[in-house]
Amino acid sequence: MTRVVVKVGGAVARRSAEAVLELARVDEVCVVHGAGPQISLEMERGGIPVAFVGGRRVTTPEGLEVVRRSFAAVNEALCAAIGDRAVPLYGDEIGLEADPVPELGLVGEARASALPAVTDALAAGGIPVVAPLAVGPLNVNADSAAAAVATGIRADRLLFLTDVDGLILGGEVVDRIDVVDAEELMASGTLEGGIIPKLGAAVTAARGGVNATIGRTMVAR
Repeated sequence: MTRVVVKVGGAVARRSAEAVLELARVDEVCVVHGAGPQISLEMERGGIPVAFVGGRRVTTPEGLEVVRRSFAAVNEALCAAIGDRAVPLYGDEIGLEADPVPELGLVGEARASALPAVTDALAAGGIPVVAPLAVGPLNVNADSAAAAVATGIRADRLLFLTDVDGLILGGEVVDRIDVVDAEELMASGTLEGGIIPKLGAAVTAARGGVNATIGRTMVAR
């Protein structure tokens, strides 16, 4: 049986349950979700500055409380949509580790971590649904968390479900890119926004032995 980690963006979380359940008919599936739009909205409502560096959110102590609440809301809604097989989990409670990124505040770069709570849930036929917080607690970009989880649990595939078709260059979706070309592209400074952490996470996963796909773009070893 193939083990798949599915990263679900906050913008598509409510619409992703059907795809997750379809995959789970034949594969072991773990979901790692974001909550980007929800977090930004709640921070704006609370008068908390919203700032990003390289596609990753700057997180203050005040902002971290908003992050946790937003993750909780998305996790609950996604688990409800998936149904009885869903197992809600929070990364900081199950041992997801991260290296602090001080220039971003309370943010970490996720490390591949052995996560018995995830593998136990999979073994029992469940669909673990993981909120991307790390021990600290630290806010972790969901793309980075998904790559760390996929590598840590020795997944076969990492699939990014997102509201874009994949890596777009020159107005066209790139079907396939190898890790060396992807790293050179990221270093060139030509990419902007959320595709940067997605492509970086896909490269990390590919180098860790996990096949990674962003929409319709495969990142190959």
